[in-house]
Amino acid sequence: MRYRALFWAGALAFLLDQVSKYLVVHVMGVAQRGPIDVFPPLLVFSYGENRGINFGLFQGDGDTARWVLIGLSVAISLAVFVWLSRAPRSAVMLISGGLLIGGALGNVLDRVLYGYVLDFLNMSCCGIDNPFVFNLADVFIFAGALGLMLFDGKKPS
Repeated sequence: MRYRALFWAGALAFLLDQVSKYLVVHVMGVAQRGPIDVFPPLLVFSYGENRGINFGLFQGDGDTARWVLIGLSVAISLAVFVWLSRAPRSAVMLISGGLLIGGALGNVLDRVLYGYVLDFLNMSCCGIDNPFVFNLADVFIFAGALGLMLFDGKKPS
């Protein structure tokens, strides 16, 4: 019962990520239509296939790279879960961990199903043209990691 926040945050992050990808990529057909202006230039749906990590770093076309990234994501998710379960944690820490794990597993499912991660969000602002695309899982991973760092409850030494 103690880890209900972790479970529900992870499940919600995973579900929102997968539903958003399904709607934008498969229902709206962003891959076939091309970019879809939502609130240009702040938010544009633009199709991307990420075979690397965030921002397309460490791109690899082979099955080896794909399975290494899947294994790494699962290992990190398990490590975060074990770390959070070793001592009582605040609800904010558990929610942060859930967001990170749910986002990571959303990207893992993409790699298993497609061989790459589906990306569709592009954000530009203030005269800066951002060439990168990402997805909600990436947002959840970033927010979760940030929350784990900011709210770990340790006092600075």
